[in-house]
Amino acid sequence: MLQSFTATSRPEQGPPRLAALRQELARRGLTGFLVPRADAFQGEYVAARDDRLAWLTGFTGSAGFAVVLPGIAGVFVDGRYRLQVRTQCDTDHYTPVDWPENPAGEWLRAHAPRNAVIAFDPWLHTPEEIDRIERALKDSGISLRAVADNPIDAIWSDQPPPPAGRVRQHPEALAGRSSADKRAEIAARLRKAGQAAVVLTLPDSISWLLNLRGADIPRNPVVQAFAILHDNAAIDLFIDPAKLDGITLAGVTLRPVEEFAPALKALTGAVRYDPATAPVFVARALARGVAGQDPCLLPKACKTEAELEGMRAAHLRDGAAMCEFLCWFDSVALNRPSEIELATNLEECRRATGALLDLSFETISGTGPHGAIVHYRVTEDTNRRLEAGELYLVDSGGQYADGTTDITRTLPAGKVDDAARAAYTRVLQGMIAVSRARFPKGVAGAHLDALARYPLWLVGADYDHGTGHGVGAALSVHEGPVRISRASNLPLAEGMILSNEPGYYRAGAFGIRIENLLAVRVAPDLGEGRRMLEFETLTLAPIDTRMIDRAALSAAERDWLNAYHARVEAALSPLVSAGTRDWLAGACAPI
Repeated sequence: MLQSFTATSRPEQGPPRLAALRQELARRGLTGFLVPRADAFQGEYVAARDDRLAWLTGFTGSAGFAVVLPGIAGVFVDGRYRLQVRTQCDTDHYTPVDWPENPAGEWLRAHAPRNAVIAFDPWLHTPEEIDRIERALKDSGISLRAVADNPIDAIWSDQPPPPAGRVRQHPEALAGRSSADKRAEIAARLRKAGQAAVVLTLPDSISWLLNLRGADIPRNPVVQAFAILHDNAAIDLFIDPAKLDGITLAGVTLRPVEEFAPALKALTGAVRYDPATAPVFVARALARGVAGQDPCLLPKACKTEAELEGMRAAHLRDGAAMCEFLCWFDSVALNRPSEIELATNLEECRRATGALLDLSFETISGTGPHGAIVHYRVTEDTNRRLEAGELYLVDSGGQYADGTTDITRTLPAGKVDDAARAAYTRVLQGMIAVSRARFPKGVAGAHLDALARYPLWLVGADYDHGTGHGVGAALSVHEGPVRISRASNLPLAEGMILSNEPGYYRAGAFGIRIENLLAVRVAPDLGEGRRMLEFETLTLAPIDTRMIDRAALSAAERDWLNAYHARVEAALSPLVSAGTRDWLAGACAPI
């Protein structure tokens, strides 16, 4: 599947759709409606059928939501999307709201009329989310009401059909564990907790548990389905059987999706559900629901040795493709290439490996001021050419049978100014600090996040996104629950894979981000006898050295960068073309 460069919804389409939704709400006697990004499976990415937020507002970011009232429609976005939302939405009709600084409940108290009834689709929100809003609305006279059918679906006349991507089996040799073994382990935990079953709704959890991969969501090889795992390790899988195309799953009972809701109501005994990831409908349907974390999350985050080997192989292959692109970039950077031309060439380099299954997300290809839009997505309408003296930010990745990649590089088109050079150097210093980190067991992402930001903090700068996210092994490029973020108190553990991507963004001018993927491993004992962890860098591709203020680097930072580049050159030289090999030697030269 080639990358799409067409916008899913244009700003001018939003106002008439908003008017139609308000009419539908008034017809039902409802004051307002919550419009999340999420679908019923509560994954980060949604199929075209479920992209209600984008259809209504034009906003295509991977996180956010809207609250529609008679006189105002707020679109809530975090720091990654505050520039993007203003370009994609008609701000005469949609009001951008900084979130999480302005929670939905408090915003409703300020903007909704007294005794307002705010509707929500119970399949599209988690219990935690709805509970948080209801607590904020206490004694306000404003109430939330679950509705049986989504009012947006009632006005979306050309809504796409549900996805029906074909399912494939993920080889046990790449997974490192059989599905039966995973199910038995989790069933044992259920028995120990006195729980009869657990309800699973996250597509990546189900795909990991059953060693399956799918094609329901572009760029993410997950299977959209629901599952109930019982304490005897038997599992009911609620899925369109046409997706399986003859695949036989031992120990799995296949049932149509329509039977999921009745099956929930028929369950007896204590049944676990995850209030952070399951739909509200699930929690309310269970006779004896017990809130608890999805038991697949942590085992999935701690990769097996087979998964780590697969990720290393994928990054070696992907790194060679990146080098072919970076070499080509240097030959055209001053010829005003367009963002689409650049993204297309990078995809072609990956496809030339013969192993690419898909991109791992839509390539972020931003020239000049577009680089300051953290999750910028180029379209035919926004396509811009790179001008001399500007920066180019490219954040991209590939899906391979053995692994998932995610890499960001920031590149110059000729000589850049001192402000960009200084910011680039500080971002690099933060990235190196995380890469070099050694830390004891129990340290969480929140503890390490400051290492990446400190060089920027020294000059009063920062960035409005986390430093790193978890990454799946031949699964979703964004994988919870592990993060390098101020909000993450989950201790890092051996086998976890995270991104390391500090940045700097100057609105209207340029953006800088440098990203590698890291795997947590046991660090060598230095004589203190304390168990320590460190990072193995998986990503292999040169980091541009032309914009570095070399005098600002410490000896340790310079040593790390030179050692990394020596490793990159040694690993990738045998895999690239002759011309790229010569370029690689220069790109990896010691500084």
